[in-house]
Amino acid sequence: MSSTGPAVSRRQGMLIVVSAPSGAGKTSLCRAIVAARPGLRHSVSYTTRAARPAEVPGRDYHFVEEAVFRGMIKDGAFLEWAEVYGNLYGTPRASVRQWREQGIDVLLDIDAQGASQIRRQEPDAVSIYILPPSLEILRRRLEDRRADPPDEIAKRLKKARDEVKHYRDYTYVVINDDFQSSVRQLEC
Repeated sequence: MSSTGPAVSRRQGMLIVVSAPSGAGKTSLCRAIVAARPGLRHSVSYTTRAARPAEVPGRDYHFVEEAVFRGMIKDGAFLEWAEVYGNLYGTPRASVRQWREQGIDVLLDIDAQGASQIRRQEPDAVSIYILPPSLEILRRRLEDRRADPPDEIAKRLKKARDEVKHYRDYTYVVINDDFQSSVRQLEC
């Protein structure tokens, strides 16, 4: 006689959304936390912008032409998407859904527009906003990474002033003053 026990239900993976103004250290913090937590997956976004010198396609972003991106929008391929600094960015729906159904926690490294879309669609998502210690330090970080011309840095600082006002919309806030301390706070 064989008996089957009760069905085992697998927990759905958590959805963790991390946002920050450009230059606050969001990408570096997300990489560090994914490296420290083997069961956590980082969703790689699609973008229409050109790759920066140190970026690797498929690891940092999926770089696509605007026509391809717009086709993906029409096909419903994105969980969220937004235009940021004249470029399009989007989170692939299929991989996030698949990982969560497998019980894998998923980290989204996205801007405030995308985070707002996610919070409306996925009310159980945990959202974390990364703040720089000050706007002056943010300016220095943007200049030090030497990725953008001065006029672009000015645009990013202006947008940061507007974006940081929305930190209250997030579940948690981390001030990225000390990198290792910020990584520990994210792990918690």
